[in-house]
Amino acid sequence: MQDNQKNIDKAAVKEYLLGLQDSICAALQAVDGSSWQEDSWTREEGGGGRSRVLVDGPIIEKGGVNFSHVFGTQMPASATQNRPELAGRSFEAMGVSLVIHPQNPYAPTSHANVRFFIAEKEGADPVWWFGGGYDLTPYYGNDDDCRHWHQTAKDACDPFSPDYYSRFKNWCDEYFYLKHRNEPRGIGGLFFDDLNEPGFEQSFAFMRSVGDSFSKAYLPILQRRHAIEFGERERQFQLYRRGRYVEFNLVFDRGTLFGLQTGGRTESILMSLPPLVRWEYDWTPEPGSAEAQLYEKYLIPNNWV
Repeated sequence: MQDNQKNIDKAAVKEYLLGLQDSICAALQAVDGSSWQEDSWTREEGGGGRSRVLVDGPIIEKGGVNFSHVFGTQMPASATQNRPELAGRSFEAMGVSLVIHPQNPYAPTSHANVRFFIAEKEGADPVWWFGGGYDLTPYYGNDDDCRHWHQTAKDACDPFSPDYYSRFKNWCDEYFYLKHRNEPRGIGGLFFDDLNEPGFEQSFAFMRSVGDSFSKAYLPILQRRHAIEFGERERQFQLYRRGRYVEFNLVFDRGTLFGLQTGGRTESILMSLPPLVRWEYDWTPEPGSAEAQLYEKYLIPNNWV
């Protein structure tokens, strides 16, 4: 049962998201030491955003933390694919999306996103929902990192429902899956969408819990792994596996499709792509190698907590 429109506080959601962008950027800058490049942009049909990108830092090879708030008269196809009844409604969407690609192959790539949508039509009640989550993409797996990542995700979920973590963990495993490769993108995390059943206040509180837990989940891993010694073999494997990241974002990612279909700022939408990547024809890892272990132990369904 959705709240009445008067109970929906869009201004509070926007204020939180801008603050989340600030806090995550500050936390990452404290680790890397580099400054963020900031660009504010506007969208012709309505809205705009604030993009922050860090490139070639000593620890972060490329990172982006974006805030966007856009609106329009027609819901894009990516938003109505599973909810055709929303076609023809105006929409408003706001969110924070980030991707961090570290320099060191032993430090995993991370992604997070939290967002709010509302679709409106004259004479009808507004339809709104929250979504988001985060996932981790290691190149060289580590059990401690996987357990910490998933325990932090579970801790963010448990105050709201005892089944949220398992539900949204499974959803993440299903969503971040490359069907054409028959493999997951990484070791998962959380993914939720269309959340409105608990009402606006509780749904908003859960979205905040997920957003606030990202730094707790990722920064300890980045701090533990960024200084590990590596060589050309590890670097080349990192670049090869980054190709999977690119394939998912360009073929399957709903946020990328939504941004492109709504005429968003292309530079901001594609900031998630790594600066360097390689593809190699029909490559397979050497049996018994650390590279093979990624496929055999980590790119399979696991219950880490």
